[in-house]
Amino acid sequence: MQKAKPFRLMDAVRLGLFGGIAAVLIALVGMIEAFNKREVINGVISMSQVMLMAVAFVSAFFAAAQAHKSKPGQTIPAGLIAGAIVGVLVAILALAIVPLNMREVFVNATPRLAKILMPQGMEGIAGAAVLVVGAALVGLLAAVLTYLPGLLRRSILISLVAVVLLALLKDVLLPVIPEGLGDFLYASNGLTLVGAVTSFIVVALIAYFWMRVRPSTSKRIAAMPPAQRRTMSFVVTISFLIVLFLLPAVLGSYLSEVSDLVGFYIIMALGLNVVVGFAGLLDLGYVAFFAIGAYTMAVLTTPELPLVRGYIPQLSFWVALPISVGMALLAGIFLGVPVLKTRGDYLAIITLGFGEIIRLLVLSDALKPGLGGAQGVTGVARPVLGGIVSDTPQEFYYFILISILIAWFITSRLKKSRLGRAWMAVREDEDVAAAMSINLVGYKLLAFATGAALAGLSGAFFGSKLGSMVPASFNVLVSINVLAVLIVGGMGSLPGVVVGAIVLIGLPELLREFNEFRWWVYGIVLVVMMLYRPEGLWPDATRERELLDFEDEPNVDSEDPTGLAPSATIPS
Repeated sequence: MQKAKPFRLMDAVRLGLFGGIAAVLIALVGMIEAFNKREVINGVISMSQVMLMAVAFVSAFFAAAQAHKSKPGQTIPAGLIAGAIVGVLVAILALAIVPLNMREVFVNATPRLAKILMPQGMEGIAGAAVLVVGAALVGLLAAVLTYLPGLLRRSILISLVAVVLLALLKDVLLPVIPEGLGDFLYASNGLTLVGAVTSFIVVALIAYFWMRVRPSTSKRIAAMPPAQRRTMSFVVTISFLIVLFLLPAVLGSYLSEVSDLVGFYIIMALGLNVVVGFAGLLDLGYVAFFAIGAYTMAVLTTPELPLVRGYIPQLSFWVALPISVGMALLAGIFLGVPVLKTRGDYLAIITLGFGEIIRLLVLSDALKPGLGGAQGVTGVARPVLGGIVSDTPQEFYYFILISILIAWFITSRLKKSRLGRAWMAVREDEDVAAAMSINLVGYKLLAFATGAALAGLSGAFFGSKLGSMVPASFNVLVSINVLAVLIVGGMGSLPGVVVGAIVLIGLPELLREFNEFRWWVYGIVLVVMMLYRPEGLWPDATRERELLDFEDEPNVDSEDPTGLAPSATIPS
């Protein structure tokens, strides 16, 4: 196995340069000026200052952590150097904006940006010096954190992120929390100083206590008799469901709307989890089944489209719902029969093409009398129970929640069944699975059909909730988003699907006020996840073991192409 290179202070310089370049780019695209309107702590620190400090902190933390493993004596210098270099590059940008008239090239490089980058009330060389010293101190703080025990360090980092999120979500949380708590936590623009400190301490204590007791708690639960474990699981599940059913009354209209959107993606991701997570089939055209479910619901229930009404009577939502799911299921079979003999990249390209075919068919003028063309379809029916039409986000929340529970039940039972084990065998090695008499095409087809049916279920509710259908709602980005939810949450993991949807779909929606900049955060989260936690936020146990074993495998070099030199160890 190749030995890791010893840490050098030049590595800290390199990390500082990377962080400084990232900070400069963040400033030049306009994020600093946009986020400066919001404050984390009212009258103390703005969101833009936190962003710059976060870049310096992360760069210094990685530099200090590398030094701490190799040369502990260089931990503090490494953090100081990396943080200071980030400050130097930001200071150079602030000093150069006006003299070089950088706005001719970068539209966001305004004199106001130069003032924002400098410490409050300072400018020129003095302001630049204070900026560099401040960034170096942030780097020092990051280096000091590497000396703390792991649990304490993680607790502090979690609480810092929590304080920033509380400040960002002020407008969302303030209407739904008790008035007294809101006055304690929030000022006119951001958190109060006392509220921020209290939140930091409370979150840190909770995180530390939870991480401290979690291993022993897991062991005690695992040691329980099966009957007692099932009883506890039943009680916890019922309690959790009661909380979920009471949420709309607390959340209000806007948060219920966001919850509905997250719910649509959870249903789709549970379906795609069967295809990609269980069976290992990369499907990039998954949005096609979502669109088929939505358009089937629209075509069958709208009073428009006289050509269709001449042959098919207008149906109610509940009659059209199983038909929509069935049409999506048939589409999954129709696609799967000719293409499932392929694998890997070829299958991904074919499914991507299928998704585009469906989108173009919906857009075509030839099918406009039956599908509405580019103008779409309006007047889609909504669910009716007891004569009451469900048309508010809070009412739709319950339908979506019940759909999620049904999808969860189906996929969890399939995962533990003989069929699920066959899918996982196909995912691991198709040739070995075929040698074990597993019908590859048949089992792949079942995976595609199951995933397509769940996508159709999500699409049917999506079309009914919107009340209208337009082709723009079904572009390839939907498929990419659903796949990203799986990857971030944890491939093959059912709880991971929920966590991934909340992180990648819910949080960007809550930060919609920052417009396109929220997608920068989305991209950064994906990059960081792939680099440092590829197994996902809540990984499946089998998948996690596979990735950890892969990372522990010896490196392959030209002198030992097998990677099994005498000094290497074969992972168990």
